[in-house]
Amino acid sequence: MDSRNFAKSLRRNMTDAEQLLWRHLRAHRLNGEKFRRQQPLGPYIVDFIHFDARLIVEADGGQHNGSIRDQNRDAWLEQQGFKILRFWNNDILNNTDAVLTVIFEAVSGPLSPSPSPARGEGSNTTGQGD
Repeated sequence: MDSRNFAKSLRRNMTDAEQLLWRHLRAHRLNGEKFRRQQPLGPYIVDFIHFDARLIVEADGGQHNGSIRDQNRDAWLEQQGFKILRFWNNDILNNTDAVLTVIFEAVSGPLSPSPSPARGEGSNTTGQGD
């Protein structure tokens, strides 16, 4: 089976964690950022990828527990200029908001708190233009 057909097969048979994460990524809940799922990339198929941010997100089960194969795969992907985020399926299923926050920060930079008018932030404090 070639990589395109294998990727299609993976899309049809996603794990519960992959399905949950894809619902959030597909719904553009990350500020309209565009992800693709089960995308062939060189000799590999990555779970989720954001090409503009050069970011790969992997949803891992127990079979990925620090395997040499994954280390070689990650090294190759990093040589291609990609950053890889790996999340255990359990974290995706039980700590979805925290996982999405990490992904969002990787795509757009650290989140900064909203300006607080009570502390004089975000308002015109110079007195000009009043």
